[in-house]
Amino acid sequence: MSLPLFFENSMVPVWLSKISPIEIGAITLGPLVFNRGNMGQTTKNHETIHWAQYKECLIIGFPILYGISYFINRCKGMSGAEAYRNIWFEKEAYDNQADFEYLHKRKLYTWVKKTT
Repeated sequence: MSLPLFFENSMVPVWLSKISPIEIGAITLGPLVFNRGNMGQTTKNHETIHWAQYKECLIIGFPILYGISYFINRCKGMSGAEAYRNIWFEKEAYDNQADFEYLHKRKLYTWVKKTT
């Protein structure tokens, strides 16, 4: 399993927070993970789950499906923060971020089960 590249103390999450419905602490952009400060193991695990999802979606599919999921959630009447937390990819990452063995036992396309 390839890990993404981690960048701590980055301004990228700060800048992106200005156009986001949430305050971004860390963000995965393809194989790159940017974090505002120092990154704990739980955050690294969460963002590495996103990297696995990116690869399953052939990189370009991830941001497209991420946006579609967010849009659907907003159409359901969720606030920006609720819509973010219920994005298919985020559900899988949040549900498993504290399980440090998760990526070794994870089945492909687990996030698809979160679409219903």
